[in-house]
Amino acid sequence: MEECALITGASSGFGAACARALAELGWKLVLTARRGDKLQALKEELAGKTQVHTLTLDVRDGDAVAAACAGLPPEFAEVDLLVNNAGLALGLEPAHQASLEDWETMVDTNVKGVMYCTRAILPGMVARNRGHVVNIGSVAGSWPYPGGNVYGATKAFVQQFSRNLRADLLGTAVRVTNIEPGMAETEFSKVRFKGEDEKAQRVYTGTEPLRAEDIADIVVWVTSVPARVNINSVEVMSVHQAWGPLAVHRS
Repeated sequence: MEECALITGASSGFGAACARALAELGWKLVLTARRGDKLQALKEELAGKTQVHTLTLDVRDGDAVAAACAGLPPEFAEVDLLVNNAGLALGLEPAHQASLEDWETMVDTNVKGVMYCTRAILPGMVARNRGHVVNIGSVAGSWPYPGGNVYGATKAFVQQFSRNLRADLLGTAVRVTNIEPGMAETEFSKVRFKGEDEKAQRVYTGTEPLRAEDIADIVVWVTSVPARVNINSVEVMSVHQAWGPLAVHRS
């Protein structure tokens, strides 16, 4: 039986890397993102390796998510792996200066988007008694940093949501994993700084961050362990990143 994976935010970064890695293993793919042109390019790249169905979709739109998942073609209808990858950070200002609109966009994408996609796909997994939900969280969900205010809070939600899903799914064979990357060189900083390429590039200057392929390798690993094994969470950083001392203000 060919297994089928649905990946959100598949047009670039972690999502596109996961699509490439799973295609090499013969997974059928449902790829979603807002940028339909990039999805089409990825579909053409993967042609000949596997079957690919693309959906131009904004995960913030709950009704659109429900309709898209309910309307999947029969050969893609039974989703065995959901990779909730779509997400973003916007801004790095302290809370009292941050944009409320940016906060709302992060909540709508990183929290509600994960909720909508999970709720649409999970009933089928439970009915078939097989499946795996892989959520892409962040070290920011566990460890605070200045300017990480709402972004970190949304990833803390993903962490706890993943744990609570495991509790709800006890007695089924459906697995849940939260992968929590540290600094990774994708479009993340470009999005955070709203297209200021030079500012975004400085984040990675002089160091070697994680790559999208590193996270895709972890997704492949957690999904390939024996069915009796559930990898609850994976926190991963580049060797060039670590924790710092607690901050102390002195007057």
